[in-house]
Amino acid sequence: MPDQPAFATIDSLEALEALYGTPVAAATRKVADHVTPEYGAWIERSRFAVLVTVGPEGTDGSPRGDDGPVVRILDAGHLALPDWRGNDRIDSLRNIVRDGRVSLMFMIPGSTNVVRVNGRAVLSADPALLDGFARGGKTPRTVAVIRVAEIYFQCARALMRSRLWTAGDESGGLPTAGQMLAAMTAGEVGGADYDRSWPERARATLW
Repeated sequence: MPDQPAFATIDSLEALEALYGTPVAAATRKVADHVTPEYGAWIERSRFAVLVTVGPEGTDGSPRGDDGPVVRILDAGHLALPDWRGNDRIDSLRNIVRDGRVSLMFMIPGSTNVVRVNGRAVLSADPALLDGFARGGKTPRTVAVIRVAEIYFQCARALMRSRLWTAGDESGGLPTAGQMLAAMTAGEVGGADYDRSWPERARATLW
């Protein structure tokens, strides 16, 4: 794989800004440094977010979801994101411990807006905090407490262009998780058995 793309690149802020010009007021004045009532109402409706972290190895993006609000608003300056069951790679959590910078993108089915939060996070396993998220006798193993630095809504054009909520089911013919695992492991992991057992296994271990 070549280290450098075979085309001209933009290597200065001056060159970049010359291409794009000055953003309009609506793009800059929408930014708050805390959770406003309007942004709070939006976040409390969101069951899905993408968590972006950064660490020594680079960046990581992780989907986070729940059957209610994906985060809890602790106060106007802080959000709490419980870490429910996943694949236990803990890539995002490792990054937060080493470099607290995080971003969140909140989405709501049917809305072409996206609300974005930038800030810094710390991890806690304090029982008093974990117990506040208890459900069915289970608690998350950790909670990320995020101090909000910026919060704003994203231009709707990306979701409009992609028809994310209106295009219907386009998943037919995609490689399954089992097929991708089998290809990556020369058949040692994954395959048809993995795909058959996964739906029930997932339902039993959502939290």
